[in-house]
Amino acid sequence: MAKAAVHKGNLIQSAMRLFRRQGYASTGLQQILAESGAPRGSLYHYFPEGKEALGEAAVDLAGQRIHEMLSELAERHTDPKAFVRGWCRVMAGWMQESGFRSGCPLATTLLETAPDSAGITKAGRAAIDGWIDVVARVLREAGMPAREARARAQLLVAAMEGALLLSRVRKSKQPILDVAKLV
Repeated sequence: MAKAAVHKGNLIQSAMRLFRRQGYASTGLQQILAESGAPRGSLYHYFPEGKEALGEAAVDLAGQRIHEMLSELAERHTDPKAFVRGWCRVMAGWMQESGFRSGCPLATTLLETAPDSAGITKAGRAAIDGWIDVVARVLREAGMPAREARARAQLLVAAMEGALLLSRVRKSKQPILDVAKLV
């Protein structure tokens, strides 16, 4: 991979981590540059529209990573209960590894920017809809009617989002693990 492409990837990953941990508004471009190790020129080359374009890319990347994790779990677990338990274990592990400092890789950014930032909102909507699609597919393949599967999948994603917040506030992975009881 070319060095410039590495800089772009490092900028996006650094922004994603910082936005997740401390929020979009509290994260400055100087901090992203310092953490990424990318030269200032790379930031303005790849993101001439500035922080908002970088935020959109960070939300997109975070959404893709969660989608990949859910898809891998769906391949391993066709039973909805096993799938959701696996999802909860992964998320609880990530939360504990962060010392309960990180939450959803999208929520902090979206809560601060949507709906005012059309690009970030669009990226967030696409990411969350993709997660719901994976969960709904697991439920449908287990015999649940399509409409009910979609509604239940949306409920599970919303429950996970709330559980991540509770986990962070309580410094406990139990709220996340409790989501598995919904299936």
